[in-house]
Order: sequence, then C-alpha cells, then structure tokens
Amino acid sequence: MDNEQVYLFFNFAPLFSISFMKKPISLFILGCLAPCLSFAEKGVGQPNVVLILVDDLGWQDVGSYDIDDPTPMETPNIDALAKKGVLFRQGYSPAPTCAPTRCAMMSGRHAAALQKTHVVGGNPTTPYNKTAHPIMDPWYSGRLEVEEVIIPEALKENGYVSGHIGKWHMSLDHHSYPQPMDQGFDFTKAHLGESAKMKPHRLTGFATSAKEDPYQLDTEGFPKDQPTLDAIEFMEQSKAQPFFLYYAAWLVHTPIHSRSKELLEKYCKKLGVDMPTDPDGWATQGQTNPYYCAMVEMLDHYVGMLVKYLEKTEDPRNPGKKLIDNTYILFTSDNGGMEKVPGEIITDNYPLDRGKINAREGGVRVPFIITGPGIIAGQESEVMVNGLDFYPTILSWTGTNRPKGQKLDGADLSNLLSTDPTDHTLVKNRQGEPRTTMMWHFPHGVAQQSTLRVDGWKLIHNWMPGRPKFELFELYKNYPGTSDRADIEEAKNLASRMPGKVKEMSKELFRRLEGMNASYPFLNPNYKGGLPNKEKVCEPIADSLKAKKGNQVSLAFKEKGAKVTRGQLMYTTSGKDKREEWYRAPAQIKGGRIHAKLPKGTTHYLFNLIDENNFLVSYPEPVDMLTAGARKPKGAYSWEALEAN
Repeated sequence: MDNEQVYLFFNFAPLFSISFMKKPISLFILGCLAPCLSFAEKGVGQPNVVLILVDDLGWQDVGSYDIDDPTPMETPNIDALAKKGVLFRQGYSPAPTCAPTRCAMMSGRHAAALQKTHVVGGNPTTPYNKTAHPIMDPWYSGRLEVEEVIIPEALKENGYVSGHIGKWHMSLDHHSYPQPMDQGFDFTKAHLGESAKMKPHRLTGFATSAKEDPYQLDTEGFPKDQPTLDAIEFMEQSKAQPFFLYYAAWLVHTPIHSRSKELLEKYCKKLGVDMPTDPDGWATQGQTNPYYCAMVEMLDHYVGMLVKYLEKTEDPRNPGKKLIDNTYILFTSDNGGMEKVPGEIITDNYPLDRGKINAREGGVRVPFIITGPGIIAGQESEVMVNGLDFYPTILSWTGTNRPKGQKLDGADLSNLLSTDPTDHTLVKNRQGEPRTTMMWHFPHGVAQQSTLRVDGWKLIHNWMPGRPKFELFELYKNYPGTSDRADIEEAKNLASRMPGKVKEMSKELFRRLEGMNASYPFLNPNYKGGLPNKEKVCEPIADSLKAKKGNQVSLAFKEKGAKVTRGQLMYTTSGKDKREEWYRAPAQIKGGRIHAKLPKGTTHYLFNLIDENNFLVSYPEPVDMLTAGARKPKGAYSWEALEAN
C-alpha cells in the first residue's frame, strides 16, 4: 500500500480553512495584469468554469471510452456530458500519481519542474528498504510552493470567486500548510462523504432511507455524498458572480466499497458473481469487482447532480438563460486506474498496460472531456492533450492574463475546441508550433521511469538496474493524422531495432528534463545484490565534523576508488514535529570535505555525498521507510540527524 492510500483511510471531519499563514498580498497583485473591476462592473458574458477531477478513474472505466471489451460499469451521466462537448481519446494526466498531478494542474507547471513528482514527499533521500532495493528515489518536495500562482489566484484578479471541494493533497498531508484558502480559494470543504471507510467492514452499515442516516439514500437510491452537496452549495452562493469550482472527488480511490447494497447486488448479478459474504479482498482478474463497479456508478450519479444543477438553475447574470449556457466543464482523472492493491484486484486498464504509479499508458492515459459555450458538441478527438493544458485554456476562456512570472508548460486548447477538435495543428507550444511531444518524469518506487512521447512514438527510460535502459513503442501510425492504432498495449519494444530513433528521442527527453532541473534517482550502496562499483563508495569520517562557524558546517570523507563529484545538504526547520518536513540545499565538495551553509531556522541536518557512479552516501544515515518499525518516532528522521543548535 502506498503512502497516499494510507492517508486516505483517515476519516476526516469537514474541513473549511486551515490557514497557518497567508501569502503576501504582493503575490496576488503581481499575479495578474488584468483590470481589477468589481463584480458589478464585470460583463455578463464572463463564463463560469467547473473542473471535475476524479481520483483513480481508469481510461476504460467509463462507458463512452469502451474499446475492445466493453466495461460493465454504467456511466450514463458522464457519457451524456461527452456528447455535449469533446471526448479526447488521447487525454493524459500530468503524472501517474495523485499529488503531482494536482500540483501540476493547478500551477500549470510540469511536476518535474515543481520538484513534486510523487505523493507526500519532504523526506531525506532514503531507500524504501535499506538492503532490498538498488535504487533510491531523489528528494522531492512535500508541497506546492506558495510562490506558484495557481488558477484561483489568477482568476481572483479578474473578478472570480473560487471554491474547492473534496481532496486537496497539494501539501505534506491533508491538514498541512498551504491549504486551499492560502492559495486563492474563497470557499473550501473537504468532507470525505461517501468515501469515508465503512466500519467495521464494507458489508456493514449500508445506507438506508432513514432521515437520521448520514448517508440517507436519495430518490434514485444513491447514498448522500456531502462533497457533491457542498459543491452545489458553493455554486448556489456564487452564481451571481463568475465562479471557478474545483470539484476534487474522493471517489473512486480506496477504500473500495459501496454504501448502496442495491448497487452492489446489481453488479454481482451483472457480473455473474455471488454476493460477497467475506468483506476482505477481491481476487478475480479483469473488471469484475462489484464494489468498484458500484463506486463508478455512484461517481457518475454525483457528476450528474452537478450538471443537472447547472442545467436547471437560472443564471442571474444572463436573464432567460441557465447556468449551463455560460459554464465550461472539464472532466478528467488524476491518473490512470489503480488496478490492484495488496489483497484486492480493483479494475483493469486493458488494452492499456499497467496503471497508477507507472508511466505506461495505463498509468497516465485518462478520461478527458470538455464542454462549454462555443465548444463543438458530440466530437471525439485523437489529439494529444494533458491536464497541464487546463490553466492556459481557462485563462483564455475567462479573458485573464497570464500571471506575471508564471511559466506555463501546457497549451491553450480554446481554439482547438471551438474550431476543429480533430486538428492537432491548433494546439501550439511556446514557440507557436503544433505540439507533438509530451513527457512524464516518475523516478519513484518500482517504476523509476522518465518518458517522452513524440507523435505516435513513446520512449521510456528505465532507471532501475537490470531492466532495459530504453523501451520504444509505436502507439499509433500516422500520428498526427489518422492516428491508426498500432501498439497502445506497449507490447512490442522496438528499441533494439531502431537505435537512431532511441538516440533522437532520448536526447530530447533529457534536454527537457535538464531544462526543468529535474531530480534523478541514486544507486543504493547498501543494496545486498550486486551493483558495479559498489565497493568504491566513499566513507564519511564521523569525528571530522567541524564545529560550526556561525551557520557553516563541514564533514570530511575518504574516497575508496570513486571520486565524490557532488554534495547536498538535507535540512529541516521543524525537527521532531509530527509534520516534520525536509528540504534540499546545495553543498560544495572541496579538499576532501563537504561544506554547506545552514539555512536560517534549521533544527537538524545531514549530508549527502554523490560519487561519479551515482551512488549516494548519507551522514548520518537516515532510517529507511520500511524497516524503521517501532523505532520510528514522531519526527521520522530528525532523531538520527545532526542538531543545528
């Protein structure tokens, strides 16, 4: 089970604003150049924007995306939404996991550039298991930095009111700074709703029609979902102004369950399986999990509630019209479907390979639907699009200028959507040329990948020793153009047959990664298996630690055959706190020592020494995540680090 899943088992109470500090007002002022007019001065044509970001919904979990074998899941409302606008068959998430996608989407910047490439973060560089894993993930941030001007902050300067509902996950945990209202949202509620874990297990506590039931069944037999009601409340309160709603659904993330017994029974019958009597696990392959199928239909119902509210509600800014007439809706998922967790098969992204936590197609290709005024309805498109494209597109729709200094890595899709959704030449990169490339960087876990797609080709660089360094797949022939399906299954590795293509794409991949100052994984010197040059790693000299001169610290080391080429300082300003967070700072290698300057407020620190073979040695050596066990107190790393004062 990954860290994200562990966090989500917590049963959070309704959360409004948790503001530890506010962003300096100057960031808001500098954020946009658009005129600051009062709501009364705003034109009635300013559109509303609703971004529906679903959690872990797979590309093949939605009926309108069916190819090959049809999905058993029924999604009439999402399918109807697709008919109102454009369904993209080659729509992608910015990352294969939750937090980096959310940070990338909201900021418009690639996860690699944000140094936010996985969930949680903010820890020193350590192996998951000290001796069993050859690779160590690089350090990555625990949060989106507040200096990033995110979508609601940009829109605020143009007269918009913004609401966040549901999952946040753009900080160290769901309660840490920054919270939504620290980054421009005017309204935030994070109730888990239907997603809260059923107790004592998933075959108890089904929703009823009783008024006192917190999950009381509605007239259509679906359990009450507080986040959906909160989203409707926000729109009702805000409809007299142009609004931005970020509806971050908890569904269909674990825990996998259905509070609707009727829905569970329906899918058992449809799938030809017996009603479960044992609440633990589901072991049948494919899209056969009745709990998950029921969850997807519940999600569909709640999406339908949002759309129906917009369809039936008068628009006070446009008499005689409904809110839907002046509202853009973006629907997508934060990553590909989670195919399984320990003890449970959830879904199957076939024909796509793998799922969440992997940059293969099953982990990053997602449902991707956009509707709204002026958008051509009933279209399916094979143009490559990405959640990074939402920010510049929303700016265009709303007439909001790009925030000063905010670099955007996505493309404006507004012209594509209103002119010809099938014409890839209408999606422009920064240079004003048709965009033909897309990339992902996920140097984490068992995946350890950096990935580039160019037209119909996809290159995967594997960081893990023992795997092919490169994998090359031809997903489509004739892309851009007809986009004839070739190998979306990523079953035929063409790298050995096409070294020239590999070289060309690899060069471009690393050019982009270097341009983003991306962080790369390290080799683990404690790995019990064989790694070339492992015996040559350096040895820190513990008694050589010099007394600090002000905030200057240094440590000697002994080279044993491999030259130490780089150094890092890892430090925290919150040592032994329950939300201890670590950062990375540069260090210098000179005269057989590593030298660093402690940032102001440092409570604890350690050194990283990196040699010419990319092995990393830390002093003091932090505990690994798996084997700490009962030894791991609050403040997971500071207890064995060096004290700064």
